[in-house]
Amino acid sequence: MSETRIIAVANQKGGVGKTTTAINLGAALAEGGHRVAIIDLDPQGNASTGLGVPPEKRELTSYDLLAADRTLEETLQATAIENLWLVPSNSDLSSADFQLSSRSGRTHLLRRKLSESREFDYILIDCPPALGLLTVNAMVAADSVLVPLQAEFYALEGLSQLLMTVREVRQTANPDLRIDGVLLTMSDNRNNLSQQVEADARNTLAGLVYRTVIPRNVRLSEAPSHAMPVLQYDPLSKGSAAYRSLAEEFLSRQMAPA
Repeated sequence: MSETRIIAVANQKGGVGKTTTAINLGAALAEGGHRVAIIDLDPQGNASTGLGVPPEKRELTSYDLLAADRTLEETLQATAIENLWLVPSNSDLSSADFQLSSRSGRTHLLRRKLSESREFDYILIDCPPALGLLTVNAMVAADSVLVPLQAEFYALEGLSQLLMTVREVRQTANPDLRIDGVLLTMSDNRNNLSQQVEADARNTLAGLVYRTVIPRNVRLSEAPSHAMPVLQYDPLSKGSAAYRSLAEEFLSRQMAPA
């Protein structure tokens, strides 16, 4: 690719599969030969743990990228997966909203740091479960937003707030920002509720919803405790197959006209 594509993986609701999606989509793209960087922008640092980088190995983090005079290249770390790099996170980032709030151009900090990167095909930003300054920085820097949506009763309720934030960012700071798609996660086909949520999402959001649906899968749940993506932990699992399918559909969307 001649241009790096930046995707913010965002939903202000926690526990919907943002981190799982960021690291496994990233791993699937890397498996296909694409050069991928994941920026862990969540103070909990789950993406860093899930990619095998323990807290004591996170010398420079996304906090340093945003708040200190550090470049993307300085904060990147190689992972155990070929073609996949990480900017890790730690609890220092939890104070970023407050510390950066008085900065000039505070919503463009990440965009400036990523604007000169040409060494990656894709940069995935794992956003925190909030629509604060960190997530806005991700949206201002991004080409598009990928929204994981858990197949549960209240799934669609909070989506309007996220879409409103995207609209505001588009109007004020990043007019080219678009919704890459909505990804249904933690779905159980044996469950009538999951089927109803999927039907409602497709009726409401039409073509925004990915055809690929991420199932509830034991291997997906186990993989983070082994500090690796499910594609590495169990390459033949249903979870791995789903994220490979997502990567294929994701790539086809990147090539489609806007």
